[in-house]
Amino acid sequence: MRSQGISLALSQPSDLTSLNVYHHCRMKLKLNRPLVFFDIESTGLNIATDRIVELCLIKVYPDGSEEAHTMRFNPEIPISPEASEVTGIYDADVADCPTFKEKATIIAKLLENSDLAGFNSNAFDIPLLVEEFIRAGVDFDVQKCKFVDVQNIYHKLERRTLSAAYKFYCNKDLVDAHSALADTRATYEVLQAQLDMYPEDLQNDVTFLADFSRRNRNVDLAGRVVYNDQGQEVINFGKYRGQVVAEVFKRDPGYFSWVMQGDFTQNTKQVFMKIRLREKM
Repeated sequence: MRSQGISLALSQPSDLTSLNVYHHCRMKLKLNRPLVFFDIESTGLNIATDRIVELCLIKVYPDGSEEAHTMRFNPEIPISPEASEVTGIYDADVADCPTFKEKATIIAKLLENSDLAGFNSNAFDIPLLVEEFIRAGVDFDVQKCKFVDVQNIYHKLERRTLSAAYKFYCNKDLVDAHSALADTRATYEVLQAQLDMYPEDLQNDVTFLADFSRRNRNVDLAGRVVYNDQGQEVINFGKYRGQVVAEVFKRDPGYFSWVMQGDFTQNTKQVFMKIRLREKM
């Protein structure tokens, strides 16, 4: 029997809300393994320095059953006023919550052997989630996941926001926008509606959806390094934009150290490190 949700033994309902596993009458996704829809609320928008304050997951299984969790964390840094104004989450609301590091292993277990889906998740949520796992010292291999970004599908076909997408595809108003649970549920329903609306453009297959919703051939999650048409890693920013990373390392020996000391995400630094080590072999 499938778990009804993993209890994190937290003291307040806002820390973790586990919803019973149930069958959704509108289930349309064809899955070979679980697909986890998720949404993050954070202290700000800087992937390298900001932290997660709320994480919602809706894990959809191949048989159509679902498992939902909402978690809040003490980010250990102040939440920016701008972020609080959008999310309604303030420092005092999460002061007594656990840190992400304390629950990282349980979260990684929830995501294990699953693919990931979200709204603008390729550009923000997934990179920020990976940064948190790296800080926590938890080995979560995101390369084993396929990413379905519902916003990218929407922008390619209609070009609007989540609230507008929800109204457009589902004929519903998004209540509690920027609540992680509301946003996650809306994202799941929008993807189902997209499959209905564009049967000639979309395939009910996670591999196809992941490829269709990808904007760039990123090597790192932040898109600082991308693959060119020859499958080589090239720099995607600054004065060396468009140049092969390995060749830049040869011409400018100090570039690697500059990246390692710079304000880049840990994931980006890991990618540069792997290329550096490979070239030295």
